[in-house]
Amino acid sequence: MQVESAEFLVSAGRPDQFPWGAWPEVAFAGRSNVGKSSMINRLLGRRQLAHVSATPGRTRTINFYRVNDAFLFVDLPGYGYAKVSRAVQEAWWRLVETYLTQRPQLRGVIHIVDARHPPTPLDRDLEAFLAAVGVPSLVVLTKADKVGRGDQGAVQRRAAETLSLPSADALLFFSAETGEGVVALWRAIEEQLRTPAGVAGRAGGRSSRRPRGQSA
Repeated sequence: MQVESAEFLVSAGRPDQFPWGAWPEVAFAGRSNVGKSSMINRLLGRRQLAHVSATPGRTRTINFYRVNDAFLFVDLPGYGYAKVSRAVQEAWWRLVETYLTQRPQLRGVIHIVDARHPPTPLDRDLEAFLAAVGVPSLVVLTKADKVGRGDQGAVQRRAAETLSLPSADALLFFSAETGEGVVALWRAIEEQLRTPAGVAGRAGGRSSRRPRGQSA
């Protein structure tokens, strides 16, 4: 993918602040501080387009970025930061749940998991939620530069088993530091963008499957 233009569009704290338009969207989801913003910056070849915070739980809005005036990247608030109050976590989740279940422009989700650690129960809950509401997702194991090449197969298998995925081969490795996985991830994103409108979220409505007691 040749990125010719990339710009911040809007930061939405309420559904009525989501941008209008027919651009297809790919969303990025994962735990607080897992590297969503760093991944977006690396993919777009921009150093600071998506703000990278050293403080977990800082992002409380859904941030939209327009790419090549053709599609949007959507940075969802991170989940799992224990020092954030339950009320704040629930508010985040309501916002994200509305986006994931009612946004017709959404084509798929890049679900980011830290390759250095086993997926958490919240990671598992999010993957189950996405499956329950019919949103296509791709699990990407980030911080790949911290995992030895000889260990990557075992890390893939562990993540696939924990997340109840049918195959470990579909999981991608990615490093914002070295650029590992950029080309493969762009191919996967382009495939998601080709998903016909209305396929994401085809299960419709809300689901009782949701990350327990946290935002996502």
